[in-house]
Amino acid sequence: MPEGGDVVAGQGWAVGHLDALGDGPGFRKVRRALGVTAFGVNALVLPPGYTPGRHLHDEQEELYFVHSGTVEFELDGELHRLGAGGLARVDAATVRSLRNVSDTDEAVILVTGGKDGYVGRDGRLPEGETRSGPGGPPAA
Repeated sequence: MPEGGDVVAGQGWAVGHLDALGDGPGFRKVRRALGVTAFGVNALVLPPGYTPGRHLHDEQEELYFVHSGTVEFELDGELHRLGAGGLARVDAATVRSLRNVSDTDEAVILVTGGKDGYVGRDGRLPEGETRSGPGGPPAA
């Protein structure tokens, strides 16, 4: 995988690094850069103390993953503070806002969104391969 370099794509895959998708605070367009078509996905880099404002959606449920920093989520008026590794799922119509509560460090959040549900467990082994331990795809 490129470490800070450009996105590299092949037939049916793409790899990249957040640093190749933009500089400074704001949205990094992951979906567009990596060619994701099944769901929305962006990274959000928040400077210390920054709040992008409240919003909601008409259709899209979102999942936020805090990669680094500490982020305070306000979900329908209720506050939740999440550090690195924290997750928040938010229904489309739920009013939400987030804020980097640090005075010194950027926060990095991966945001995914979609609608119309889970497709089920469809992982399988390529033809002719057998499971060789716990690292294989999930059982169907």
